[in-house]
Amino acid sequence: MTTLRCPCLSGETYDACCGPLHAGAPAPTAERLMRSRFSAFALGDAAYLLRSWHPGTRPEELELEPGLRWYRLDIERTERGGPFDTDGVVAFTAYYKGDERGSLHETSRFVREGRDWFYVDAV
Repeated sequence: MTTLRCPCLSGETYDACCGPLHAGAPAPTAERLMRSRFSAFALGDAAYLLRSWHPGTRPEELELEPGLRWYRLDIERTERGGPFDTDGVVAFTAYYKGDERGSLHETSRFVREGRDWFYVDAV
């Protein structure tokens, strides 16, 4: 068990937040899936990113950019995406450092199939 703070900045430890999702537990909400995907980027877990991507829009492979460090996630708004919804939207800004500092603003769409939430695409 680790007491490291979760990369998604939820305030929880990794083991209490994104760790169980990375290990296969279903995300309860679209926002939690978004947070776990950010943590996967921060930790370099491309396999999780592909598993949590909807099969209808998922690329065959995903290569993460080496030397890029994702360090901050700001959730700006959510629409639907709760435990009883079948779709949801999460708008966020993610911050990174590499050769330069920068940010990515995205509005992501999610769907729930059975117990599992999946990332679909972004606008």
